[in-house]
Amino acid sequence: MDPTNREPEEYDRSDEDAGRRRQSRDPLTPEYGHQARTVQLISGDFVLTVNPVDGSEIEPCRPGARPAAPVRHTAAERTERERATAPPVPPGPPGPPLPLLERQEERERLVRLLARGRSVRVTGPAGSGRTALLNAVGDDCADLAPDGVVRLSGYKRTTTDLLYGLFEAVYRAPLYRPDREGLLALVHGIGAVVVLDDLEIGGTALQELLDATPECAFLFGTTPDVAAPTADSGIEEVFLAGLGRSSSIELLERVVERTLTDEEANWAGDLWFESEGLPLRFVQAGALLRQRDQLRTDPEAFDGYDDEAADAPFGKPGPADVPLPSLGEGAAPAALLASRVSEAARDTLRFAVALGGELPHQAHLPALVGDTHADAALGELFLCGLLSPAGPRYRLAAGVLAQLEASGYGADAAAHALTAAQHYAWWSGHPSVTPERAVAEADAVLASMTLLVPGDQAGRTSAAVLLARSAAPAFAAGLQWGAWEKVLRTGQEAARIAGEVAEEAYFHHELGVLALCAGNLDRARAELETSIGMRGALADKAGAVAGRRALALVADRSGGPVPGGRAPSGELVPTARHEESAPPPGGVPAAMPLFPRQTEEQPTLVSRQGVPAARAAHVLGGRAAVFRGARRNMVAVGAGALLAAVLGTVVTLGATSGSEDPEGRNVTTEQSADEDDSESGLSADEPTDDASGGGEPGGPPAPGTSGRATPSGSETPSPGTSGPDASPTSGAPSSGSPSSRPTSGDPTSTGKPTKPTPTRPSPTETTTEPSPTETTTEPSPSETTTEPETSNSASGPAESATASATTTGSGPESSDGPPVA
Repeated sequence: MDPTNREPEEYDRSDEDAGRRRQSRDPLTPEYGHQARTVQLISGDFVLTVNPVDGSEIEPCRPGARPAAPVRHTAAERTERERATAPPVPPGPPGPPLPLLERQEERERLVRLLARGRSVRVTGPAGSGRTALLNAVGDDCADLAPDGVVRLSGYKRTTTDLLYGLFEAVYRAPLYRPDREGLLALVHGIGAVVVLDDLEIGGTALQELLDATPECAFLFGTTPDVAAPTADSGIEEVFLAGLGRSSSIELLERVVERTLTDEEANWAGDLWFESEGLPLRFVQAGALLRQRDQLRTDPEAFDGYDDEAADAPFGKPGPADVPLPSLGEGAAPAALLASRVSEAARDTLRFAVALGGELPHQAHLPALVGDTHADAALGELFLCGLLSPAGPRYRLAAGVLAQLEASGYGADAAAHALTAAQHYAWWSGHPSVTPERAVAEADAVLASMTLLVPGDQAGRTSAAVLLARSAAPAFAAGLQWGAWEKVLRTGQEAARIAGEVAEEAYFHHELGVLALCAGNLDRARAELETSIGMRGALADKAGAVAGRRALALVADRSGGPVPGGRAPSGELVPTARHEESAPPPGGVPAAMPLFPRQTEEQPTLVSRQGVPAARAAHVLGGRAAVFRGARRNMVAVGAGALLAAVLGTVVTLGATSGSEDPEGRNVTTEQSADEDDSESGLSADEPTDDASGGGEPGGPPAPGTSGRATPSGSETPSPGTSGPDASPTSGAPSSGSPSSRPTSGDPTSTGKPTKPTPTRPSPTETTTEPSPTETTTEPSPSETTTEPETSNSASGPAESATASATTTGSGPESSDGPPVA
């Protein structure tokens, strides 16, 4: 028995084994499938499939796949959404509730203005209590507008970001992002009181926001350094100042939750004068007094110090010997407050300093700090007044970042940023993380990438590339495309510095797709062409196909051809080509006559034979473009004149012929490309020296053509013979008699129709028609004319008469020829 190849019948467990094997593979398939995490959403007229592997794919939206019209949230849905988007409640015991002191007059005024539909801009320095005032006014205006109160954060947000944020707050439209026109149409009808804190735009950008939402009343909160609105905006201005002395001492007592001593009251008065009554300074001063009380009751309350007294900020504290902070420490208390919190809280502050003031969500703190209870650090820092809410998260309060950096908390900022980037790269790409959760950490993710992009140390730019590669698809699926664009641009720069061409091509592709969705076709074309070029160099067929499809869509929207001659499916298509032989330098040669009849009024066409008969036939069969417009009539007239000249020449030569050969000699006027021509490469598609008259238009013809005499003793070829088949012994006028053939230097032998030039008749020719300056035949391949040799030798009258009768009786055209002399 072979133990490695047991028969199924031996144990009768084939079905069980097969079923067990199938069950072990099935659970793995969905898990691996979710790693790609493709999300399909609608963006305007496009269907966008966010593909983290090869790049997002975009195609036109079919009529049946268009989503239904967005519907407004109900009142209960608005309340639930507002609760979900609020900052998380800090863990630990809650702090004491703080009253809104000396703001009742401003509060009532703001409510009256908003009730009349006016927009108001509340301006005050950082730490003046703007957020608390805006929250209170928002609660008072809950029933003023049909769409309720919408709370937004303007921190690092543009006008477009705010418009889309307003749309998402009012309408329920999952996986749908309208285009610019659709967005403006939807927000135009929104009637709500919009509380917009931390505004960072002004001037025309703010006016654009107001024009897009005429039915909304805005309550802006901003600092004096932000640009003012335009003069015609109609926004009311309300300025906030600091609190009075009594109100400041009252606020300090509310924070400490006891009455101040005389010493503490005097200290608070000096602090009021120094801080100009900013409420934030008194909240932080109250935290200092609370810490002092803990040290006075329990010297070991803060175990963050060593046994040596030099490690403590005030030496080894005793139960009753803890002095009050100095005035400078009260005005800038961040360093002193941080020294009295837990080690996990101090590490959290180091990460916040490294991220430019952005504080990671409390769920990330245990992994970043390395302490399972590090999430409680958020509550400590919030009670100390070191944090302030910013939308759905927290950040360092005003002035805290600069104070901590001066105290040395930013010494290892690069190392902390690298740790945060590696953590977010793993977290944002995990299948269990939804796009909504990833979007909430957008500012922290961007901050960790920004510090790593210069790449002064090895591995940092690669970490930034990995983070951008993981976070970009999540931001795109979460419909936060402002953050998506920032991540893509930062990742593209990091990939360029790190030399990761494949990742750089991915970022260029995503930027092209984003520009296409935004309607910027020029930028989309540039980004996609760059991505296709890089992926072509890397032999990335799947990525190149996705890029070519998007580029074809760009070409379709711009109304131009598909760039690069590539089909949307990714297959190469040949570009339109028009292959024609180049025209000869001397112009298109005269074509074969189509209408061989001459009228009495038409002159004789003077031309020369420049192409063989085979080439002339090709010109007639395949180049009908020669006969266009007026040239068609000219060719028809010239064809009839040419035939008349040929018939007249034949009759004249027959009457005056006298050859030594009594039987005459048959000479055909047909010329075709013989074997010699084929061997020399003569082709109807290639211009030759014969057709161009020596290569120069209007110049002397080449040897061997009908327009140039061939030297052969004292004889020249017959007018009816030309080309290589002409015999040098043909009958012709002697060298002493005038010839009807032009010399090689005759400028009229250009192969083009010229005006007829009457000449004197030759002594050997008797005609009733003027002899042409140059008589050249363009014979048809189907016609042959017998032409006896012209010579002074004896030939009887019978032969001449016979030749004349034979020639003139060959067709109905004989009546048009000249009579025999």
